[in-house]
Amino acid sequence: MQITNTILMVRPVRFRMNEQTAVNNFFQEDLELRNSEINRQAQEEFDGFVKRLRDEGVSVIVVEDRLEMDTPDSIFPNNWVSFHQDGTVVVYPMYAENRRRERREDIFDILEEQGFEIRQIIDYTGAELDGFFLEGTGSILMDREHQKAYCALSARADEAVFIEFCEEFEVTPVIFTANQSVDGKRLPIYHTNVMMCLGEAFAVICLDSIDDRKERKNVLDHLKRDGKEVIDISEAQMHAFAGNMLQVAGRDGERLLVMSASAHRSLTPDQIRRLEKTSRIISSPLDTIETCGGGSARCMMAEVFLPAK
Repeated sequence: MQITNTILMVRPVRFRMNEQTAVNNFFQEDLELRNSEINRQAQEEFDGFVKRLRDEGVSVIVVEDRLEMDTPDSIFPNNWVSFHQDGTVVVYPMYAENRRRERREDIFDILEEQGFEIRQIIDYTGAELDGFFLEGTGSILMDREHQKAYCALSARADEAVFIEFCEEFEVTPVIFTANQSVDGKRLPIYHTNVMMCLGEAFAVICLDSIDDRKERKNVLDHLKRDGKEVIDISEAQMHAFAGNMLQVAGRDGERLLVMSASAHRSLTPDQIRRLEKTSRIISSPLDTIETCGGGSARCMMAEVFLPAK
């Protein structure tokens, strides 16, 4: 399955701009508000987003963050864990030290209590000791149907760890570098999933971010060979989080494309028309989360593909 009806989300308790991730997440900006107010606004956006998903028939498992852990980015659980259809859970090495505290075994217990089966846990976190990282489905975009995985290399996506992941899951790696303009320089984009989204029949991608022509052609060749309709977005649209979308299954299996209100507003009528051929667009305002966290709708959703017990 390429998409799922079940999503894990973590409700924040100390959300703020994370100083440890701002060094290479150029989507983050500071707000002149107290951290308590930033967290309150983020909670409101989170709760509204969860309600929006549940109203559309998406099964959302919400876990409360722990105050004592001081984890400002816990709202983005897809970076530290992924849940697979064969019952495998993967735990990933994280760039920022304070993000490593997001990893919680009790979440696995919660999923098992919800009726899911966990058969094995693959743990790549030892790579942190050597300074190598791979931040979950932020770094890795899976095409499950065609057994491929796309990855834009960066400080948070190490090639060797990614290849190890691909060998473990017997998928073909598609590797490239994606850049953005920062103060006149071209610098790596921190996560693949802010410049690219893979659905069952489409791919949203900021092709301009792939500066190397051979790499760009290789990515396009893979997508077109697999029958994906390629919807190119601009760098400005990418900064509005138009690449940070996720296709999910709603009520009665209806295909939904989930994104933030800012991403939705940035799309052209033609892009919306092409996306709506396969999915109904669902959007929710996430302005505070996007500004301070540098992530958006897709980052907030950890897909659960685990089998039922």
